[in-house]
Amino acid sequence: MSVLDGEEGKPGPDPASAAWAERRLGLAAAYDGIGERYNSAFPNREAQLRCGGWLLEQLRPPARVLDLGSGTGLPTARQLVDGGLAVTGVDISSRMCDLAAANVPGARFLNTDVMSLDPADGSYDAAVAFFSFLNLPRHGIASALRLVHTLLRPGGLFCIAMVESDIDDVVIPFLGRHLRVSGYLRDELRAEVESAGFSVEEEKAISYAPASTQAQPEVQLFLNCRRAG
Repeated sequence: MSVLDGEEGKPGPDPASAAWAERRLGLAAAYDGIGERYNSAFPNREAQLRCGGWLLEQLRPPARVLDLGSGTGLPTARQLVDGGLAVTGVDISSRMCDLAAANVPGARFLNTDVMSLDPADGSYDAAVAFFSFLNLPRHGIASALRLVHTLLRPGGLFCIAMVESDIDDVVIPFLGRHLRVSGYLRDELRAEVESAGFSVEEEKAISYAPASTQAQPEVQLFLNCRRAG
């Protein structure tokens, strides 16, 4: 099974396919339109910062961290750069990358999607994916998790956050745009992460009420993990 294979052999997103290219353009346009409003809608991210603190407790400069779906660079890329780590942010939205570069000039930001990263790299000490994988179908999430496993050094750290929900590739309104999103119940998410080759060291679920009326209250799941193999 390749790193782009999904659950039970179902193919994951193929970055070279026309269907994935069309989906990528639509997703990029949606987040280009959201831009800095994302930070206004979700201003309180203490749980996300705690995950960053967990990384900083265990990593030493200049450890390399991959921020998948880095958004505006706030708060995670800035927190990790301020802690002396070498951060590479990845975001599908060029607008988000521009905002992140202005907010965190000490990091590097790549305007691409997760599935286009080179699985042969394997040079990162840690990776984070805060709410970015929810924009993939479930079989794509499984593929992305396996890809992250290959991008990390043995024993590398991984933090992931998802919204708890039992949905697969469902269209929802979000901050004036429409996005396709997926989610898991907490036991299912843990099992998916473990099946990709990670051990879960810490897990937390919190109830979150966004500041914007265009986003719904949600339960957020945070998992701090380590590459097991």
